Amino acid sequence: MLKIKLRGIIGAGLMMAATSASAQVLEIGLDQNPTGLDPHLITAFPSFMVVNGNIYEGLTAVDKDLKVNPSLAESWTVSPDGKTYTFKLRPNVKFHDGSAMEAKDVVSTIRRVQSTAIASPLASRLSAIETATAVDPMTVEFKLKEPSAPLLTSLATIAVVPASVEADKDILQKAPDGTGPFKFKEWQPNGFILLSKHDGYWQSGLPKLSGLKFNLVPESATRQVGLVNGQYALLPNIDAATALQVKGKPGVKLGETLDLAYTLIGMNVSKPPFDNPKVREAVNYAINRQEIVDAALFGAGVPGGPLSPALKSWAVDVKDYACYKPDPAKAQALLKEAGVATPLAVTMNVLPRQDIKDIAQVVQEQLNKAGFKVELKNQEQGQFIQDWRNSNFELFASINSGSPDPDDYFYRTFRTGGSTNVFKYSDASVDQLLDSARSTQDQAARKKAYDDVQKKLACAGPVAHLTYGTLFSAMRDKLQGYDVMPNRSLSTLRSTSLQP
Repeated sequence: MLKIKLRGIIGAGLMMAATSASAQVLEIGLDQNPTGLDPHLITAFPSFMVVNGNIYEGLTAVDKDLKVNPSLAESWTVSPDGKTYTFKLRPNVKFHDGSAMEAKDVVSTIRRVQSTAIASPLASRLSAIETATAVDPMTVEFKLKEPSAPLLTSLATIAVVPASVEADKDILQKAPDGTGPFKFKEWQPNGFILLSKHDGYWQSGLPKLSGLKFNLVPESATRQVGLVNGQYALLPNIDAATALQVKGKPGVKLGETLDLAYTLIGMNVSKPPFDNPKVREAVNYAINRQEIVDAALFGAGVPGGPLSPALKSWAVDVKDYACYKPDPAKAQALLKEAGVATPLAVTMNVLPRQDIKDIAQVVQEQLNKAGFKVELKNQEQGQFIQDWRNSNFELFASINSGSPDPDDYFYRTFRTGGSTNVFKYSDASVDQLLDSARSTQDQAARKKAYDDVQKKLACAGPVAHLTYGTLFSAMRDKLQGYDVMPNRSLSTLRSTSLQP
């Protein structure tokens, strides 16, 4: 057995008890109301920011440098053939209801995410796991169908929940129960979500705050005023427009990083006209990505391909994609070759975020100059997600999360039958590349496979990738210890404090 024993993430500085001055409830301003709090069912950012790393934790965790660290598993071993993972669980971990977190809960969690009845959008991340077994109360063994290079990264996104909720699709949506540093206390819809300190948290001295209050404030101007006057201490993961508005204000500071998430135009390839790859290619030729960055992101971002440029060892340079050179005439010629009548009338569902609305308007104008006639359909978030989940769209404008490993960008989204392949896309050669890249530990072979996947998807895939923005968080200068995470997680709030 190859022993992988990783150093714990508890630094000496974190062993100190929080001072009474810093033990306060942190007031946070969010722009959207979460649609639920079940970490296996709801992956939209408003929910993710509340639950990930705050209420829930996985066996592993990803830090701000995109490295995998121990979390609820303090160590693990991997068999020489890469098909058996044995995790030693961290002792003295308790769920918020006071019960001990044990191997049976981990096994139940894996079954829950894999269950067709639960229908988790995260299921594809665990598709390599054939069996999960509790060897003893503190040891879990995973048997894999084939080796899985991204498994440890993927496990950081799989929240461990109590075994008692395995078959329940409702309870965690409004009454979450995790192992994280903060526990659920109250949710007033369209008002706030309040989390309180988990006194039994396994990391000594954490959290430093006594609670988190996520204030649901849809109006950007109201959030900005609240930050400037001290009503809110943090506006996490804001867009460039908001960042520009608060930059330089007294008592306010900005943190930033390059986002792993990408903005996109999604296409339903199960029916005309986007079942024709020439029409999908025309969409790409019609789009001017730099114009989107300049007009909708105020220059705070970069034109985006299938992988974030933050993944320097994986991402193909967008200059390698012919369709990324805007050419409206070429787009119109492709529509003619596809045999569709122009202007081609289509409807685009729009996620209700201001940056996405701005992007949709720019893309609408660009497509309309290239043989399309686009109608924007602005929806409330619940309806947008429902239509997305049910593939009830022609086009949609949205934003998708990213990960340190390319598998998480591609496998669940573009593999045939993938758990978030709402586009109904299927390509046997892409499937083969994704399967081979997932099952080999050879870094060069994975790189070659993902290069090929990017080149196949960029121009004729079901997604027109648009931008990767600069991710900002605005905060009061008395907030200490908070880091902006490239994956939008607020997990560093456990070590954040408020100075007097």
